[in-house]
Amino acid sequence: MRIVSLCPSLTELVFDLGRGSDLVGITDYCVHPADRVGAIEKVGGTKTPRIDRIVELAPDLVLMNEEENRKEDADALVRAGMPCHASFPRDALGTAHMVRSIGEALDRPREAESIARDIEKRAARVRRAAREKPEVSFAYLIWRKPWMAVGRDTFAHALLTQAGGRNAFADLGDRYPEIELEDLERAAPDLVLLGTEPFPFQEKHIDELTLATGIPRERFRLADGEYLSWHGSRTPAGIDYAEKLLDEARGPHA
Repeated sequence: MRIVSLCPSLTELVFDLGRGSDLVGITDYCVHPADRVGAIEKVGGTKTPRIDRIVELAPDLVLMNEEENRKEDADALVRAGMPCHASFPRDALGTAHMVRSIGEALDRPREAESIARDIEKRAARVRRAAREKPEVSFAYLIWRKPWMAVGRDTFAHALLTQAGGRNAFADLGDRYPEIELEDLERAAPDLVLLGTEPFPFQEKHIDELTLATGIPRERFRLADGEYLSWHGSRTPAGIDYAEKLLDEARGPHA
């Protein structure tokens, strides 16, 4: 089987399903597993794939994500006769469904079922535990200048609210709303997460935001964007990671 993956989290999933050796094309941003992806041909970015080259590779399946990839590229691949599997999970349970679907497409249903059940089991445990814990208001910033936050109907929002979080910017309408620092100051969330992707936030940005908003520094955390945004075989660890971030904000006596 010849597979092209146009989404980093799906590339990782293909390897974890035992079909990594069948990958003939991946994106420039596919970085996991680090010791395996270097040998696979890169066919462009998630939003700038080289359609002609993908067609030349004659894949049996092209894996795509409806958020990471553009509809016009998917349409071009379909017109060229490329079999495409597109997915767009918005929460943990949607990810379990996606994993099973891709497992069937790659003839790895048993491996996929193991990952999917792990997702469902951990998600149920975290939801149960959250009922006994105090709610944590949070803001999750993903971009700087303009400042952008995670809104409702996003994967990161789902993981964090599942663990007992309340998104301070859930009601702004957009999935990734632009905000002003005054908005953050007024919201004064219990926890402000700065993602490591797509913008690579660092400790210096915590200093910047503390000074600009007056929010105490101890409320800020750098957050691993891969665990909170990648859906697939990384999701079980992402579920636990979201819970850990909120538990740290609750403190030792929560």
